[in-house]
Amino acid sequence: MLDFPGTANQIGQPSGDLNKGVLGTYRVVQANDRTRVVINLKGPATYDLRRDGAQLYIAVSGASSAPGDAPAAHFAAAEPKQAHSVRNIDFRRAENGAGRIEVALSDPSVGIDIKQKGQTIQVEFLNTSLPGNLRRRLDVSEFATPAQSIETIQQGNLTRMTVRPKGRWDYSAYQAGQQFILEITSIEPQPTGVAQRMTYSGEKLSLDFQGQDVRAVLKVIADFTGLNIIAAETVSGNVTLRLKDVPWDQALDLVLRTKGLDKRVSGNVIWVAPREELIAKERQELEARKTAEDIETLVTRNYRLNYVRADEAMIVISGGSRYSSSLDETASCSPSAEGVKSQASTGSNDAGRTNLTQAQSGAPGSQTNYAVNRVLSPRGAASYDLTTNSLIVTDIPQRHAAVEDVLKGIDVPTKQVLIEARVVLADDVFGRTLGARLGVSGQGFNSNTLYGTGSTMEAAASAATVPALGSSVSPNVDLGTGLFGVGNAGSIGFSILNAASGVALGLELQALEADKRGKIISNPRVVTANLRPAVILQGRQIPYQTVSADGTNTQFRDALLCLLVSPQVLNNDEIILNVEVTKDAQGDNTSAGPAINVKRLKTQVRVKNGETAVLGGIFEQTLRNDTNKVPLLGDLPVLGHLFRNNNRLDDKSEMLVFLTPKLLGEGSQLTR
Repeated sequence: MLDFPGTANQIGQPSGDLNKGVLGTYRVVQANDRTRVVINLKGPATYDLRRDGAQLYIAVSGASSAPGDAPAAHFAAAEPKQAHSVRNIDFRRAENGAGRIEVALSDPSVGIDIKQKGQTIQVEFLNTSLPGNLRRRLDVSEFATPAQSIETIQQGNLTRMTVRPKGRWDYSAYQAGQQFILEITSIEPQPTGVAQRMTYSGEKLSLDFQGQDVRAVLKVIADFTGLNIIAAETVSGNVTLRLKDVPWDQALDLVLRTKGLDKRVSGNVIWVAPREELIAKERQELEARKTAEDIETLVTRNYRLNYVRADEAMIVISGGSRYSSSLDETASCSPSAEGVKSQASTGSNDAGRTNLTQAQSGAPGSQTNYAVNRVLSPRGAASYDLTTNSLIVTDIPQRHAAVEDVLKGIDVPTKQVLIEARVVLADDVFGRTLGARLGVSGQGFNSNTLYGTGSTMEAAASAATVPALGSSVSPNVDLGTGLFGVGNAGSIGFSILNAASGVALGLELQALEADKRGKIISNPRVVTANLRPAVILQGRQIPYQTVSADGTNTQFRDALLCLLVSPQVLNNDEIILNVEVTKDAQGDNTSAGPAINVKRLKTQVRVKNGETAVLGGIFEQTLRNDTNKVPLLGDLPVLGHLFRNNNRLDDKSEMLVFLTPKLLGEGSQLTR
């Protein structure tokens, strides 16, 4: 940059291309009685100046520099005759994620040099003292900015600040009055899908103004950018500003904030005025538009809708919510057919002007006016015709354009969802039982006395009086498998009869082993529209009789397989499901009627399109090992098996519920 005081710019061309060696482009700008020539370089270079009469020659040659090491940039000229000081050093995180270092100086005329040394930034405040409480090292790594640490020291007659960033970064510096600001911005590529904050993207420039008129500064920026900047007559005052490699749009914002100004952009024209003046102007324009709306002629148009119901569309353009008072459809797992309940909104032509009731607003006793959300003007009204699914709107022409935009956004096909559920019931039963039945019967005579033995007193008396033994022996010890309800078990029997002694011995061994495995899969499927509940069920109604004073009555109990679901399709094609799955079956018969084995799941889950979610499951396992025996005799080795019964049971049952939602394309149907 070359400054020529007391010189006017008569070139007529503010910029141009050089493209010679290390030279790139040039710009010539004039502010009051000073002209600045800016030559943009393509890389590091050295230069030499030579004046010959009215000619100034600049010899520029390319130079090499160490990677990451740049020569010092004189941010501001030093004034050795005047001593300065640093008042405060502060750090904060900017809105765009940049690290901002703010240095408060004693006066605006401090000389400042900035240079990059390797991976650090070094700022030197010339002829400046540093108070003892500011000679410290600040760790700013927790602010989530490229800056990691700031170290400030006093070295001779200058104050040196060393900033250590990380990653890929760039920096810019500017000074407004007594405030010097250094910003370090990350230039790392952002991951896809990460929201970007507003950043400055203009071409960088450097400015140094001491008490310069703000209108002249705006003219310099206009010449640099080639834009048209219009300043209001109320724009006045002087500004002291130093900028080093700052985007021009950021430089413009700094100038405006310094003087309490604001801007409005229209194409390539920027209008600059005091902030209060712009707000007042916009308020006047808004009031003028409202006045024009009050006297403008109303126009009636008929909108034919394809996908959305006309009564729902009327609620939306009137400022209400589409499902706040439109269709009220319910679904349940009741086997009785109840039909579809439909309760449409009223056809009043001033819909949206009234207040919401407490049931719609959600606050007891409160009323909320949603007229601020109306697409219609205060004079506008709407009605509908469900026969032709048409919306009739009467309003001013500008509001008709807004109504058309809103209807284009909501009159779209409703997404349909196929919900498929799988209810899997599996059981694995293993049982083993061992038992024995032992019987002894005999008859004897001693003198005039007969005696007999048997399983009971009656059997013993019968054996004593009957001259011959019967063909069968009643068991004295009955520990067979049939005691435990296992069923018909395999058995083997032995009988011994001694006719001479009149003794009969009977032995029956029983053994049973059962291994049962089974699986029941229920697969209900149903198709419904977005935000509409649906139900599908199948099962039995089991009759049973009850006796009362009125006589014998027949009643029914439900044993149903039911899928009840209400889907909500999100914008990323994920689906939120409010789902209830019921799998009931008939159980044991009781004196009061048949029991119902109930299996039910009710939950809310979010699932991606086409993926399967496991909603839940129940696993049960029963382990039993029972022994029944005759005391003492059942504990005998080997022979003890004749006097005891062993029963072992391992029963496993499991229920799993799977759910798979699928979005259907237009015209899709439920197919198998």
